[in-house]
Parts: sequence; structure tokens; C-alpha cells
Amino acid sequence: MRTNTQEPSIEIISHRGASGHRPEHTLASYELGARFGGDFIEIDLVATADGHLVARHDPEIGSTTDIAERAEFAERRTTKVIDGAEITGWFAEDLTLAELKTLRATERLPRVRPDNAAHDGEYEIPTLREIIDLAKKLTAELGRPVGVYPETKHPAYHRSIGLALEPPLEAALRANGLHGPEPEVPVYLQSFEADSLRALAEVELPLVFLMGTEKHWRRYRTPEGLAEVASFAHAIGPAKDLVIARDSEDNLTEPTSLVDDAHEAGLLVHPFTFRSENRFLPANFRSGDDPNAYGGFAAEYEAFFEVGVDGVFTDHSRHAFLARELFEQGE
Repeated sequence: MRTNTQEPSIEIISHRGASGHRPEHTLASYELGARFGGDFIEIDLVATADGHLVARHDPEIGSTTDIAERAEFAERRTTKVIDGAEITGWFAEDLTLAELKTLRATERLPRVRPDNAAHDGEYEIPTLREIIDLAKKLTAELGRPVGVYPETKHPAYHRSIGLALEPPLEAALRANGLHGPEPEVPVYLQSFEADSLRALAEVELPLVFLMGTEKHWRRYRTPEGLAEVASFAHAIGPAKDLVIARDSEDNLTEPTSLVDDAHEAGLLVHPFTFRSENRFLPANFRSGDDPNAYGGFAAEYEAFFEVGVDGVFTDHSRHAFLARELFEQGE
């Protein structure tokens, strides 16, 4: 069992940075997330044609960059099958890093977050090295650790096209002093694929197994399944509905046993993803009729903090930070 020995605490994981306030996976978003109180910069990693790791939500980059407006890349538009899904668009692995650096980030949810869309075109696509450098800089400036929390995105797919993510990720971590029991800044490594985590075991960092709500995840949600997870990971990152379910009217209900069962197996629990807009909140915590307005986000955090989660993935680090302060003051 890979029992995690870190001190219990509620970690704030800035999901793609402060993605509720800036276009996701940009240095501006990452920095704002940390300055808003985030303990970790969460990163989705994909590969370029020449093997560099960059931060994008998925290999398809048409929805998060301005590539569709760039005539020089029009012929790169294609259709691919990734993990069984047919996707049409532009893909990071079809561009070199130099080509990708000519693009600019755009807001993925412009109708939900129009203020973010106002920043379209301002920011480059960051590399893993640039993000690590930022985390070290913020750690020095803020006087507290700002860690990194990279995810290998679709690692089996990347492996199938000859661009395995794990070797360059491990090399980057080692080159920057982010390996072993005392990395220069804190690190978690995450993936939905157990084989990817197993391939990263030698860097001796906490590994997080992500779990969705789909049927094929059910076996991992039992005590026996969690014991299996503990043989190759230190934590789970479950969809938050697996921690506290919602009823048919989308209200938050009673907690499941997942947190207690995971802790019994020696695993930390970092559920995803907390968002403050009404459209994402449980119905009993929404406020007003505007789906894009902020609702009672503090009440949702409190419900999960009371269950005993060890961290939260959040698009709104400041809101998570304030909710944690209120919760800790009330203990």
C-alpha cells in the first residue's frame, strides 16, 4: 500500500489556473490562481509534433486557441479518433512548438465566461518548463509553496502515435529538481490511466488516480477497488458527485462512503471540479435566475470539507480559499 504520509490539510488546486477569471492554461491564469490562494497549479499536458509538453485541455486545440482564424494552418484541420471518440479539428501533435507558440489562447466557455473571452488573443500557449519556472517564482514571491499538479492527457493515445508523455515529463521533473521525497516545490502527478501512473513511479512523487462517474469506474469505488488503487497511487481524484451525489432535482444529497473508504485504504481524496456559477452548483445552492452569476459556492465547499476531503480542484481559487478560511474558523 502506498500510504501517503503528508500532513492532513485541505489543498486548493487551481484547476487550469484561475480558469473562472482568465482563459485556462495560460501563465496569467496560473499566476492569478496562486495569488488568489491556490496551493497548486493544475496542468493538462499534451505533446507537440517535436515532443515538447505544453498545457492544453485536450490534444484538439481548436476550441482553446485562435488556430481556426489562422489561414496558414487551415490545411492542418483533420479528423482523428481519440480513446474511441471521433474528433474533428486541429491537434497539438500536428504542430511543432515553434508553430504552437505563434497561436494565442482563447476562452473555452465564452458564453459562460464572457469576461474571460475579453482576454482572447493576449496569452501564449505555455510549456511545462515555463509553468515550473512560474511556480518557483511564485513560491519565492509569496513566501509559501506553490506546487504543480500535472495531468497526462490521453496518455495511451499519445503513446500510440509515438509521443509518450511520461518520458519527457519525468525528464522535466528531474531537470528542475522536482522529484524524490523533497522536490523544490510540491508536486502531484495525475492521470485517468493507471498505466501512466505506473510509468511515473520512479520519480517518487505522489500519484493521483482520477475517477469519473461512468460505469467502468465502479470497480475502483469499492473498498477492494480502492485497495488496488493504493498499490500504485497515493490519492484519488474523483468526480465530486462520487463523494456527494445529487438527486433527480439536482440537489446535493447525503455523502457516500468514498472518502472514508479511501482514507481507510491510505489514499487522499481530491474531488473535481468546483465552480461558482449557478449552472454548475447543486440546485439547493443556486441564487437568482442568471445561470452565469455566482451562487452559494461557500455552502458547497463546506459540505465537502465536512465529509473530510483532502483537497479540491476549483476554477475559482479565491472562493475556495475564503470557504476554507470560514470552515477552519468554525471548527
